[in-house]
Amino acid sequence: MIDLLSNPAAWAALATLIVMEVVLGIDNLIFISVLTNKLPEAQRSRVRRIGIAGALVLRLALLSLITVIVQLTDPLFEAFGHGFSVRDLILIAGGLFLVWKATREIHETMDPDVDHAGGVADKGTRAAGAVIVQILLLDMVFSIDSILTAIGMTDFVPVMFVAVIVAVAVMLFAADPLGDFIARNPTVVMLALGFLLLIGTTLMADGFGFHVPKGYIYAAMAFSAFVEMLNIFARRRREKRGAEAPA
Repeated sequence: MIDLLSNPAAWAALATLIVMEVVLGIDNLIFISVLTNKLPEAQRSRVRRIGIAGALVLRLALLSLITVIVQLTDPLFEAFGHGFSVRDLILIAGGLFLVWKATREIHETMDPDVDHAGGVADKGTRAAGAVIVQILLLDMVFSIDSILTAIGMTDFVPVMFVAVIVAVAVMLFAADPLGDFIARNPTVVMLALGFLLLIGTTLMADGFGFHVPKGYIYAAMAFSAFVEMLNIFARRRREKRGAEAPA
């Protein structure tokens, strides 16, 4: 451990991994915010914290099984000219779930008074346990992806542990402000669901061997969020001018 503290390469790897883990955590936070905002307001913060704590436990557990995780990239079978590994199957399943969930939430958002297979009529009393289970399922997918990325960037396992803990702490700090912001701005909800569709499609493409650089994905998301922020500011200015105008 002392050698790591005096090793510049370890510090550089730590800084890089923290940034990477925080960026990858955006996917997780958006999903958690969308799901928990369907719950009664009194339950949202607690469920978010449980979901993020589950992400921390999963990632630390996966790091402790690093030799097993590395083997998840070994091909199990070949189809369509691509060797599918356990990691690929997990990414495909996670991507399908994310696309299905985002599509269903879009339908519910567009038709809030319609009972989509019982999913909307009881949304005010939706069990927090069901939401937590869904969060943990996606936590598993995102955790495996982020851990495998971390393994490819450094051989210092203690650095990986520290980076994961710091990144999850940032997620914990940002969860409530992000969730509340999405809840206060209905147009942002649709944007967030669009992000989830994009992320789910990217996960499936990665699972089938078509790697899309994450930089492109996050650049597109950042640009879309920037445009939406301009729309929000413009809308608030119009509302303010309307309120100040004489009757």
